[in-house]
Amino acid sequence: MTTQIAVRLPDAVVEYLDRSVAEGVGPSRAALVTSALERDMRRAAALRDAAILRERGTADDLDGLVAWSSADPQDVD
Repeated sequence: MTTQIAVRLPDAVVEYLDRSVAEGVGPSRAALVTSALERDMRRAAALRDAAILRERGTADDLDGLVAWSSADPQDVD
């Protein structure tokens, strides 16, 4: 589902969008704006994840499984 909204942008940003569409960077202004916002959403999620890792550390209950699964099969009893 999509929702149409009206957004006021500086002239320089609109010129950039139009130039990018003309150069084939994206199919439309909306597609370029959507792509930029999705990229920013991923960046924000990564920053939240990094903060959690700093707070809690990287060790978890799967470390043992990872060590076991990457061990040489001849070394596993």
